Amino acid sequence: MNSAARPVHTGQGGTGESAAGTSATPGFLEVSGLVVEYPVRGGVVRAVDDVGFTVPRGGTLAIVGESGCGKSTIARSIVRLLRPTAGRIVVDGTDIATLPERRLRPIRSRVQMVFQDPYASLDPHLSAQEIVAEPLRKRGVRSAAERRAEAARLIDRVGLPSTALDRRPAEFSGGQRQRIGIARALASRPDLLVCDEATSALDVSVQAQVLDLLQEIQRETRLTYVFISHNLGVVRQISQQVVVMRAGRIVESGATADVLAAPRHDYTRRLRRAALDPAVIRGRKPRALVAAAAPSA
Repeated sequence: MNSAARPVHTGQGGTGESAAGTSATPGFLEVSGLVVEYPVRGGVVRAVDDVGFTVPRGGTLAIVGESGCGKSTIARSIVRLLRPTAGRIVVDGTDIATLPERRLRPIRSRVQMVFQDPYASLDPHLSAQEIVAEPLRKRGVRSAAERRAEAARLIDRVGLPSTALDRRPAEFSGGQRQRIGIARALASRPDLLVCDEATSALDVSVQAQVLDLLQEIQRETRLTYVFISHNLGVVRQISQQVVVMRAGRIVESGATADVLAAPRHDYTRRLRRAALDPAVIRGRKPRALVAAAAPSA
């Protein structure tokens, strides 16, 4: 590891600087000492190793690194699709890392996720309106008419026409499906949105449209984002702070503009050399670009 790397909050000391400010400054989301292990034959694999960062309300933190570095495991931990082995995940003052399911239920609506694959994350048997209305039922909106009206409003909000209401996922493009996924997440009125490679399956022009939509929604609602990505161009556009992951650990963090303009860790420099600006990526997927930057050893 490059000893000159920017200060990284790893959860070990409590005096280090987090990816989104100093550890003395409370954020809407505070992750500290996060460890996630998976059982394997003959032992365990530590997928995430002592990770920590802070995200202020209304801010965006990006997590970047090659496949298998632990990014998506962190995302799934934050939304408690899996329970971490150790550490704290504090959302607006409540540590959700070890909460039992019955106590998690009222919090789940506040922490939502937009998934990577817009083709697999939507129920193919439901219409767009039904997909977006389902979280409203869980939120306690009992009137079917109210659910339909609110779903229609959200579908309009993400830029889809009224003709989309009764169509099923197979009738939409990838970008349109991702917009439905965003509308579904917004139906829960979340405070925190975790986007796990939410644009990686989309063409570059569609990526830009979805990123513009997410930024517009954030300006209107002060949503807090954690954005997982392979694409440094996407990270540059969407985030104020960035965490660079390698083999389950943070190797560099700081203001996005600073880290991408003058990376101090050799691994971050390799990522930057391999990444192209989204405007000139033609026929090459961001995942392939970042994989090319990974060390051969």
